[in-house]
Amino acid sequence: MSKLGEIFGSNVFNDAVMKERLPKATYKALKKTIEEGLPLDPAVADVVASAMKDWALEKGATHFTHWFQPMTGITAEKHDSFISPTADGKAIMEFSGKELIKGEPDASSFPSGGLRATFEARGYTAWDCTSPAFIKDDSLCIPTAFCSYTGEALDKKTPLLRSMEALSKQAVRVLKALGNTTSQNVITTVGPEQEYFIVDKKAFDQRKDLIFTGRTLFGAKPPKGQELEDHYFGSLKERISAYMKEVDEELWKLGVSAKTKHNEVAPAQHELAPIFTTTNIATDHNQLTMDTMKKVALRHGLVCLLHEKPFAGINGSGKHNNWSMATDDGMNLLDPGHTPHENEQFLVFLCSVIKAVDEYADFLRVSAANPGNDHRLGANEAPPAIISIFLGEQLQDILEQLENGSATSSKTGGHMEIGVTTLPALPKDATDRNRTSPFAFTGNKFEFRMVPSSASIAAPNYILNTIVAEVLSEVAGRLEKASSVKAEVKSILTEYVTKHKKVVFNGNGYSDEWVVEAEKRGLPNIKTTVEAIKALISEKNIAVMEKHGVLSKVEMESRYEIDLENYIKTINIEALTMIEMAKREILPAVIKFTTNLAGSINTIKATGVAADLTAQTELLIEVSSLTAALKKNIAVLEEAVDKAANAHGDTYAQASLFRFDVFEKMGALRGVADTLETLVDKDVWPMPTYAELLFNI
Repeated sequence: MSKLGEIFGSNVFNDAVMKERLPKATYKALKKTIEEGLPLDPAVADVVASAMKDWALEKGATHFTHWFQPMTGITAEKHDSFISPTADGKAIMEFSGKELIKGEPDASSFPSGGLRATFEARGYTAWDCTSPAFIKDDSLCIPTAFCSYTGEALDKKTPLLRSMEALSKQAVRVLKALGNTTSQNVITTVGPEQEYFIVDKKAFDQRKDLIFTGRTLFGAKPPKGQELEDHYFGSLKERISAYMKEVDEELWKLGVSAKTKHNEVAPAQHELAPIFTTTNIATDHNQLTMDTMKKVALRHGLVCLLHEKPFAGINGSGKHNNWSMATDDGMNLLDPGHTPHENEQFLVFLCSVIKAVDEYADFLRVSAANPGNDHRLGANEAPPAIISIFLGEQLQDILEQLENGSATSSKTGGHMEIGVTTLPALPKDATDRNRTSPFAFTGNKFEFRMVPSSASIAAPNYILNTIVAEVLSEVAGRLEKASSVKAEVKSILTEYVTKHKKVVFNGNGYSDEWVVEAEKRGLPNIKTTVEAIKALISEKNIAVMEKHGVLSKVEMESRYEIDLENYIKTINIEALTMIEMAKREILPAVIKFTTNLAGSINTIKATGVAADLTAQTELLIEVSSLTAALKKNIAVLEEAVDKAANAHGDTYAQASLFRFDVFEKMGALRGVADTLETLVDKDVWPMPTYAELLFNI
């Protein structure tokens, strides 16, 4: 491997490259746009485009592309070469400021939720200069926002950028009201931890369910799963280690600060975590991370699975979204300091987040909803579907003091004596951690642990940014009008704690008792994606998005339709794949097995030997009975799919049919097939088993 210092960011048109290649005036003008949000001068864009082109050509790039994030949840790119033909039959390399700033991809072929008709094709991509361009696959990739001809956002990046501006505006108002005269801007930062599975490509290629859906639709539990807890943080297998090293190097070239890598809980499961950065860049980086992990896996004869639940019976994958707020002059607004009870600024922002999460729990829940995550949330392997906040003993104690008037003390962690004289006394944190909490405070940030592993982190963050901006706007309004800011702060803190303490829970989120307790507290328990999606058309949620200019009512309604359609299509594809595998692979294999077994019984009988055929006969009866049940369940599922697929009109009703009828019948079919797998000769079974997929790397 090359020296990390030499390769990190080597394929990124970052600040150091801009400083080196741009004229001083151009560099300063661009930096003002990036840091202060000022409009970009077209003349500046021309100079930047020229420098960017020269740099890209030196790096071996032949094309450029506007790299954007449509509502598919993945990235999109249309590549144009730098070549411009000349009159003498030759070509020159050109790239203008206009081409840098604006692109025109087809808007009709991306999900729009009715915003665009098939015949209305025009859409625009606009350069996001706050996220640096980079070289990937011999193309200069320019991060962009994507909107329709009529101006609505058709992507996940646009509302994210809008939400960052909204939060900054309200947070700065609060800071000024508290007497801060230096901070001019507040950014949100994110460090998304990415979980994933790795399987051998040869085995993957023999599983239609993995190919078409990203998860196994059939599969009996192997003799060993994760119960010995020997995979978590275990030593890396040689093949996995080689893969991870190449992923790291490719990401470092792209300026992605891949920091941590390790084995996760389930066999064949792993995790990659970066150092936190500004939210829009972190979002871009996470998209690049997922793309890079999949591409590099293929080079090693492997396949990277990002589905939330590729295998039943063992832990699935999530994405922990570590979110915080920081000022442009270096303050982390969620850093409690050594004496948090005295840190007025911290307590104001902390209590604002608590109020936001409580009041907009349904909105935050939908940001973590997709078909794959339905398998995880509330299944004692991921946070429950109930939104709650873990604060820990120290902050819980301070909140209780605030509720009773004012906080006068903070619990401290002290030191932990391990009992071995040669080991140092370790400083002990003031609070423990809680892996069952959906929204946990972890020292100086909140960890939103519900985000799906395959999803973009844009929606969770633009929703979180917006709901916090809303509460901060209320706080700012009160402080700006107050005759005594200190008295008003005390009033706000006491009020917010009293009204919203119900969302704070430090106990075991996996317990049945918590479900009962949460219901008593009035906390919503939204168990499925279909039910969660309704939050997108809630009047309250639409109002907060419109108020802060993040998404209009039309844009929210379009996302409602897109998410429902995505759910319908996903379950439909899974069900059709299941039917095809059951009819064309499993059923023929089982019939072949029973035929061979019956033939064996008859052959033994024909010898005239008085052999005991009880085992063979009972097995034949059992498998034959299950085969009949398999055939019956295939027919039942086919009927349910046909009914749901033809239920046109109300999209929500159709999605509900797929969730509460088709999905349930898929489970019944799987149950029969998985039982047959445990009985049928492994040489006859038509696909690699869980044991082969999970333990053969």
